Amino acid sequence: MTELSDQWPEFFVSILNAAVQEDASDVHFGEAVAVRIRKAGRLIELDCLPWQARHFEIALDALCSDTQRKLFDEHHSVDLAYATADGQRYRINVYRQRGLWALAARILPAEIRDLGGMNLPPVLEQFTTYHSGLVLVTGATGSGKSTTLASMIDIINRQRECHILTIEDPVEYQHKDVRSLVHQREVHADTSSYANAVRAALRQDPDVILIGEMRDLDTMRSAMSAAETGHLVFSTLHTSDSVGAINRIIGSFPAQEQTLVRQQLSLILRGVVTQRLLPNPEFTRRFPAVEILLVNPAVANLIRNNKPEQIYSVMESSRASGMKTMEQALAELVNESMIDESTAERAANNPQSMQRYLRPGSRSDSSAADNEVPATEPISTSGTYPPKTTHQPNRTSQSNTTFQPQSRLGNNSARKKGFTIGPE
Repeated sequence: MTELSDQWPEFFVSILNAAVQEDASDVHFGEAVAVRIRKAGRLIELDCLPWQARHFEIALDALCSDTQRKLFDEHHSVDLAYATADGQRYRINVYRQRGLWALAARILPAEIRDLGGMNLPPVLEQFTTYHSGLVLVTGATGSGKSTTLASMIDIINRQRECHILTIEDPVEYQHKDVRSLVHQREVHADTSSYANAVRAALRQDPDVILIGEMRDLDTMRSAMSAAETGHLVFSTLHTSDSVGAINRIIGSFPAQEQTLVRQQLSLILRGVVTQRLLPNPEFTRRFPAVEILLVNPAVANLIRNNKPEQIYSVMESSRASGMKTMEQALAELVNESMIDESTAERAANNPQSMQRYLRPGSRSDSSAADNEVPATEPISTSGTYPPKTTHQPNRTSQSNTTFQPQSRLGNNSARKKGFTIGPE
């Protein structure tokens, strides 16, 4: 076969299936270039025919509503959701680069995973017990924010009789009513914008509101107003630490409003979770490093009095209550050999501070060559799934022990589980 078929959706689904079988987190398509998947943080070529311009046109026409197509024509980028016949869901962005087509597909886990199964600290479940306030999950794109939020919403859905309203662009995880009533609104399909949807939500009798992302000032205002009026609000920000999230919100408001915003935030903020997904030395798994800020009276006072730089001192001294800095979280992963020290140093905000939490003997003295990952051959999409891969096999052992909030992850369960898929 010398030319890729134009038959929709076969030319799309065959590649997505190969990526799923390879435990990839993302698939990247480019016009007339090799398709690549992201596996454990690394990009690997797939041995398949590249898409041409016509394949992107066919895909866009099939995936987009009229409104979404108009958005793409105006902005040259659009967010979409797609599900295959077997129920596997994807978050898709189609965009233009250097005048050519490109598409990125994020593979969403088929089922909503529980916090323990993803090696996330059980203290996160504490946020699901609140009945009002604002909870933020922050981190870079691909750090697992959406998956963490979906897990917390699922806990509420299974434990409480309440009305949950999600506002997303697009809807990623689909929740079925269990004990709660769950309504999910998609921006550009069910509402014109995040801000409009949050304002309208106050007239829809929700108990819990999930806002996919606080992208602008209007959305932040609406979210804070909802949290202030007795609703539990979850949302995300693209910041690298907890204090950065607080500063981002306050700094988004005009200077003359910031004193009032600090006061408001000190009263409604319940916690900030910052995540990073980091590969193990074999590049077969990724593990979450999680910074946790719980807003107690001391933290609220520092926010109110514009002393955010002192919050980390409170976090470092409050591990017994479940707080943890990113440096402490990274050191735990190094101490248990789930990631190497060089990976942790690159991810740390303050590598020198991290050194204080490393156990003697946990520091890696191996050279870069010792940890070098062998080059991978392109993965074939033809024949029987799963396609052949040259990755080293996972050498870790099974265990059912879950992550303990103040432990040093001192068993093999975390080595085994990890984030096998790197969601947003």
